[in-house]
Amino acid sequence: MTRFRTLLLTIGLVLALLSGMAQAQSNAPAAAGKPPLTLQMPALPDPVRVTLDPATTALLVLDYVEPICAREPKCKDEMLPKMTPFMARIRKTGMVVAYGTREPNKSLWLPEVAPKSGDIEVVSTAQDRFYKTNLDEALKAKGIKTIIMAGWKVSGSITYSSVGATIRGYTVVVPMDTTAATTDYETTIGFYQILNQSNGNLKNEPLKPSAPTLTRTDLIEFK
Repeated sequence: MTRFRTLLLTIGLVLALLSGMAQAQSNAPAAAGKPPLTLQMPALPDPVRVTLDPATTALLVLDYVEPICAREPKCKDEMLPKMTPFMARIRKTGMVVAYGTREPNKSLWLPEVAPKSGDIEVVSTAQDRFYKTNLDEALKAKGIKTIIMAGWKVSGSITYSSVGATIRGYTVVVPMDTTAATTDYETTIGFYQILNQSNGNLKNEPLKPSAPTLTRTDLIEFK
């Protein structure tokens, strides 16, 4: 009899729990039906013109790879058409070019911007491509002081790698037409985060030392 009573009590508790869960779920649509919170984002500053020295500048290319870029319309249809001619200009200067992506994607770079012999390549373990890689050592061995960052996505690898670069003393340049995110909202957040990092540059002063600058490929000149 004791076991029977225990079983009935257990069943009763389970039913009460399930009833409470069902009641909570029935109330969920009312909460979900609330109007979305509307926030006004600070306006981003305009991209600025910069002049760079190829001898001390490197281009860092992130995740322009088939499994990522090809399935993201903003990457394939908007970023890549800007990146391709910009990469051609970079190659003509003889500038250092570095690449970072995860292990499964390291042989899947889009052919328009793929690595060439002598380029720096790192296998990333985090969105900050300096984290647990030899990227810093490889760039400093070549006398690099400024890094142009391009790739997917602005609110992820570009943001965190820009922080990783500036805390190591690099000046970072981000061409806004070579990076993006899936939504316009996320893209705006990414650019704002880049400018609002610890050694930030909210006024987007051109080439503020050890800080980020937002520019555009057609506003970048080389000495």
